[in-house]
Amino acid sequence: MTLFLRLLFRNKLAGFGAVVLGVIVLLALLTPILPLHAPNETDTANRFLRPLSDGHLLGTDHLGRDLLSRLMWGTRLSLAVGFAAALVAGLLGAAIGVIAGYFGGRTDNVTMRGVDMLMAFPYILLALAIVAVLGPGLLNALIAVAVVNIPFFARNIRGVTVGIAHREFVDAAKLAGMGHPRIVLTEVVPNIVPVVVIAMSTTIGWMILETAGLSFLGLGSQPPQADLGSMLGEARSALITAPHTSIVPGVMILLIVMSVNLLGDGIRDALDPRLRSGALARPMATTRVERTEAPASKGDGLLRIDDLETQFHVGKRVYKAVNKVSLDLKPGECLGLIGESGSGKSVTALSVMGLVASPPGVITRGCCPAERPRPDRCAL
Repeated sequence: MTLFLRLLFRNKLAGFGAVVLGVIVLLALLTPILPLHAPNETDTANRFLRPLSDGHLLGTDHLGRDLLSRLMWGTRLSLAVGFAAALVAGLLGAAIGVIAGYFGGRTDNVTMRGVDMLMAFPYILLALAIVAVLGPGLLNALIAVAVVNIPFFARNIRGVTVGIAHREFVDAAKLAGMGHPRIVLTEVVPNIVPVVVIAMSTTIGWMILETAGLSFLGLGSQPPQADLGSMLGEARSALITAPHTSIVPGVMILLIVMSVNLLGDGIRDALDPRLRSGALARPMATTRVERTEAPASKGDGLLRIDDLETQFHVGKRVYKAVNKVSLDLKPGECLGLIGESGSGKSVTALSVMGLVASPPGVITRGCCPAERPRPDRCAL
C-alpha cells in the first residue's frame, strides 16, 4: 500500500486530484452534522440572494432555498450514485467478460454479440430509453447509467481474460483437477482485478456526468430532492438574472469530474507494471550514463561495444538487464542477437542508440556508441 501511494503521488496531477476529491468526499460525509439550513426549506421572500449574503454563504435559489445546503446534499447524492453505478457496471461487466473470455467458443460468441448490440446504441440515447421504460427517478437513472457502461467493462475484461485463459498456470490448474469455478476465482480473477480497478477509476467521472445529465433533463432526481444535475436544471431559467445558481453546481461538477479523472490516471499509472519502473516521470532525451571508469577501446570496427552494462534502477532496487556485452561489427557484416525472452536483446540494441528510457535505465559500464566521440569513451 505504501508503494502504491508513493507511485500515485509521484504524479503531481494525480496527487492534486486525490486531495481535491478527498476534501469533497470528506465534506459530503460530514454534511449531516454540519450546521446547514434544511436543504428543502423555502423562503420566497429571500429569492435569488447573492453569494455572501447574511446567513447564506452561496446565496439562495428561485425558492429561497440555501444553495450551500443544497450543494452539499446534492454532492453527497451525486457521488453516491456515480460510485454505485461504477461499482455495478464494473462487477457485472467484469463477470460477463470473464465468462466469455474464459470459456470461449459459442459462449463467447453469443455473449459478445449481445454486448455488441448494446454498444451499437449511443450511450445517452440508450440511457434515455431505459429511463423512459422504467420511469423517472434517481434509482432508475442509476440503473440506466450502469447498464450503458456494462459493455465497456465487458469488452476490456474479455480481452484480458482471453490472454490469461491459455497461460501455463491455468493449464496447470486444469491438470491438477481444479473445476472451472475454482480456476476462475483463484487463477483468473486475481489477475484482472487491477484492470477492473483502473477501468472503474477512469469512468466514474463519466458516470457522474451521465447521471447529472439525466437529472438535468428531469429524468433523475425528482423535486424536492437535489443532486447536482437537478440543481442545474432548476437554475437554467435564471441563468441571466441569477447566474450564481448555475455556477455553484457547475463548478462542483467540474471539480469532481476533473479530480476523479486526474486520480484515475494516477491509479492507472501506479497499477500498470510497465509504469512502476519509473516511467511516471518524463524520460530524458537519451539514456543516462553513470560509469565509474572509462571503457577501454578494442578493435576498430564500424560498430564497437566493449563490456556494455545497462541497469534499471527502481527505487533502491537495481536490476541488471545487460551484463558486460562486447561485440565488433565490421563494414558489410550483419549481426543477429539470439536469446530467450528477457535475456537483454532489446535493451542491448536500445543501449547502442541511447534509447533506453531514463528513468529507470542507466548505462553503468562499457561503451555507448550513441555518445559523442571523446578520447576517454568508445565511439563509432
